[in-house]
Amino acid sequence: MRSTRFKPYLLYSSILLLMLFLLLGCGSSAPKTATNSTQSLDTLSGSPPALEKLHDQDSELLGGGTSAFEKRLKDLRGYPIVINKWASWCRPCRQEFPFFRNQSLDKGKKIAFLGINSSDNKSDARKFLANNPISYPSYIDTEQKLAEMVDARQTFPATIFISSRGKLIRVHPGQYASESALEADINRYLK
Repeated sequence: MRSTRFKPYLLYSSILLLMLFLLLGCGSSAPKTATNSTQSLDTLSGSPPALEKLHDQDSELLGGGTSAFEKRLKDLRGYPIVINKWASWCRPCRQEFPFFRNQSLDKGKKIAFLGINSSDNKSDARKFLANNPISYPSYIDTEQKLAEMVDARQTFPATIFISSRGKLIRVHPGQYASESALEADINRYLK
């Protein structure tokens, strides 16, 4: 006849194995992201000075409102600009964010990339950027005044294309379904 008595050592060893598994699994992915993004930013060294200033502010949230944003756009005259309006709470924004990161790393020596973080909590936006680094800064736009400046107030996300002469060319409302679709629009509108 078998004993049905409780055996605590089996429970404790199962818990220890589970904890070890969780610790090994949790610790392995964070450093890879940070290392990969740092190595990728190296590909932008040697950018023209105006674009280098953007790369020096990678993943930063900048204030200053409409005057700071207008000044930045003026400083970027001579370069085509892609602006991504996003928010950390916006699921489609989060889904397409890697497309902008990759395109900015690929084309950031010739095209300026900027972000507009609209209707978002600064703390949540900073956490999001810490986990999803990009090679350019985003401007804080809690009241959507910047989004209004570039005709992108209504939609999340939105992508704005501005010519090298500072002319608004196109506003793409909504999410890009693929990186190739974003790249096609960059090539189409910012030749």
